[in-house]
Amino acid sequence: MSDDAKHEAEVVPLRRAGRGACPMCGKPAAEKYRPFCSRRCADLDLGKWLNGSYRVPTEEPAPEGAGPGDDEA
Repeated sequence: MSDDAKHEAEVVPLRRAGRGACPMCGKPAAEKYRPFCSRRCADLDLGKWLNGSYRVPTEEPAPEGAGPGDDEA
């Protein structure tokens, strides 16, 4: 086997997963609203994203010039 053949990725076809459960209420997911069961659950999830309920935690650096004991009162 040549070195090129060893490094080629094996192609695996995607399988359709089962219907799964709605992440909002746990009911079986509907194909039309997948992964949710209904428009209502999809909208509730969207609302959580838009309201900031779902966030990616970050560690933001302190603003320059701000150090311990620097109060701008």
